[in-house]
Order: sequence, then C-alpha cells, then structure tokens
Amino acid sequence: MSAAAVRAAAAPTRGLRLRPVRKIRKLVHDNRGLPIPHVDIVVRDTHLSRLGEHYYNTLADDLLYLTYKHESGPRPPPRSIRLMYDPEDPYAKLRHNPPVGGSQVGRKLAPPTTSENVICLERIQLHTMSKDALASRQNLLGPIMALRALSGETEQGGGRRGSTGVQIVRGVKSVGGWVRPGLPLGAKVDLRGAKMYEFLGTLTEFVLPRLREFPGLLLPPASTNLQTPAGVSGVVSFGLPPEAFGFFPQIEVNLDAYPKTYGMHIHFITSARGVGAQERARQLISGFQIPFVRR
Repeated sequence: MSAAAVRAAAAPTRGLRLRPVRKIRKLVHDNRGLPIPHVDIVVRDTHLSRLGEHYYNTLADDLLYLTYKHESGPRPPPRSIRLMYDPEDPYAKLRHNPPVGGSQVGRKLAPPTTSENVICLERIQLHTMSKDALASRQNLLGPIMALRALSGETEQGGGRRGSTGVQIVRGVKSVGGWVRPGLPLGAKVDLRGAKMYEFLGTLTEFVLPRLREFPGLLLPPASTNLQTPAGVSGVVSFGLPPEAFGFFPQIEVNLDAYPKTYGMHIHFITSARGVGAQERARQLISGFQIPFVRR
C-alpha cells in the first residue's frame, strides 16, 4: 500500500474523539429478588375506557342534575356533642365517655352539591368465601386463581402502588367454634381505574343477561329507615350465585382449570356520604345499566 493510501485511510479518524467505555450499572434488587430500575417508571392509561368516557361525558352531568339540592344560605354550625361525663374530671378521665343521644353517624348531612363533588365510583371489591379452606388451606387456590383471572390484579402490578392484588381474608373472632381469629376463610380483590370499568362492562354485558330469571338487584322496602350506618355509607352490595361463575369470559374459556364454581359478593364503593347516600349510590350504579327492582 502506498503512502497516499495510508494517509487517505487515516484522515477521517483524525478529528474523532473516542469516549471511554462506561461501566454497566448493576441493578439493585428488592427483598423479593426483583430488580429495581435506576429510573422512575410510571405506567398510565393510554385512553379512557368506554364506561369511563360514559361517566365523564354523560352520567356525571345527569347525576349532578338528579342529586342537586339548593341551599339558600350557609349551613348552621354543627351541634355540639355533649358527653356523658366531664372530660376534665379525674375520676372519669379514663372511663368510656359516650355522647348523649347515641351515635350521630346516621344523621350526618351530605356535603353541599357542587360540580366538584359529583358522586363517582371509587372502587369495586370482589369477595368470595370458601368453607373448604377451614379444612385445608390448599382449597383457597381455586378462589385465588379465579379472582386473579377476573381482575388481572397483582400486588403493585403495572407500577401502580395502589394495586394490592388478591388478598386472603382471615377470621377476626371466634364464631360457633369453627371460625377462629387468623384462620384463612376466603379471598378478596379491589379494582380501580380502567380495570374497574372493564369488569363493570363484562358484568352488565355477559353475566347478568345470561342469569336465568334475574329481575334485578332487590331494593329494600320503601318503609326502610335509611338513617343507619349502612344507609349513609354509599356502598351497594349484592351477591352472585355459583352458576354465574362460568358466565365470565375469563373463566368460561378455561372452566376445567377450576375444581368447582364459586359464588362471590360484589361491593360498589362510591364517594357518597351523609343522609341519602344509599339512594345516590343506586342512581350511579343504575346509570351503568344495572337494573333494580322492588317487590
């Protein structure tokens, strides 16, 4: 090779600066052995679900119109609760001091109606109990697998800290000698966000229409007192029989993988509080095509 060819080959590399090779950063692992990335990863929904858009575009305005109560002036200050004993009395300082007149939970007024506190669906909780788990904990594997298939939730899955996954329900106190504190009885899972609306759409489109002789969710009699802790909680609950277990598409596609069918309780937890919260919660749930009936 001639000297000119050598100079021509070396000419393009004269102005380049070679950077030092960076060392590969080792990932730190958590207590479960999973790697922790060195950057913050935030996972968000790319689009709203169909029922989510229905609530924010249509249902929220209708609920504001249906539940609006005009208040001409400011509310009076709350009544001071008088205690049974003087809290400054040293002889009654450590004694249980209940208020005079009983609990005021059922008489608590709802917050003023504005466009910022329209009732909304906070989360949906699925709960199932397996009596066979009292004999062996292995009998809980079926309900846990079923709830994971229905919800798709795992603990802190998708980078969401609010995702708690499927949790085991344990006994709180002794009941009849066969339930003891700390004994596993069932499983539950909380649904929020887009997965909550996906489950609600599956329930109203695939499960409830296929139930035989299903008129709707049974309403209490008109004479029922709603000024109770349950009436002001804003939670609508109902149960599904074991026959409805196989109507979910996530279960129906692989029904033979489960040892038997399971019933479940579904709790719609809303943001309604105060007097009349139960009625406002039912108005919200009926807006998602869930029927109600009164016998």
